[in-house]
Amino acid sequence: MRKQLMFQIPKKGLTVWRLYGFLNTMIIGILAAVVCFVTYFFEWPSFIYLIGFALIVLVGLASIWWFPNIRWNHWRYEVREHEIEIQNGLFIIKRTLIPMVRVQHVDTSQGPILKKYDLANISISTAATTHVIPMLITEDADQLRGRISILARVAEDDV
Repeated sequence: MRKQLMFQIPKKGLTVWRLYGFLNTMIIGILAAVVCFVTYFFEWPSFIYLIGFALIVLVGLASIWWFPNIRWNHWRYEVREHEIEIQNGLFIIKRTLIPMVRVQHVDTSQGPILKKYDLANISISTAATTHVIPMLITEDADQLRGRISILARVAEDDV
């Protein structure tokens, strides 16, 4: 088996993924409440309330606790002189190798939630795809973006 990649997402990223999971659970909770409200007016069987409650609990546990923990444990990346390697996945772990000569441009993005936690995402674009390294501390993301940009420029000059 290959060695583990060097860098992992900061712990703040785990907190943000949990917050996203909480927001998703709230949406499911609202939908389940609407279903329960409708069942009250149409006098449907009462087990539908139990199904709605169980759904909220399961979605909450999965999206707030289990999935963010698994995702955080598996997310790793490493930027080398000639390539960028990214490992991610929830249940199926995928490792992607991006040659520096293929990198066209590198962006950082930051939404309102990421900004509150001082985090940013890096998008690495090639001709065919865009790869994202999520939840990096903003200063680290800016430094990594600059480093990738320099390495990609050097790699192009060598070709």
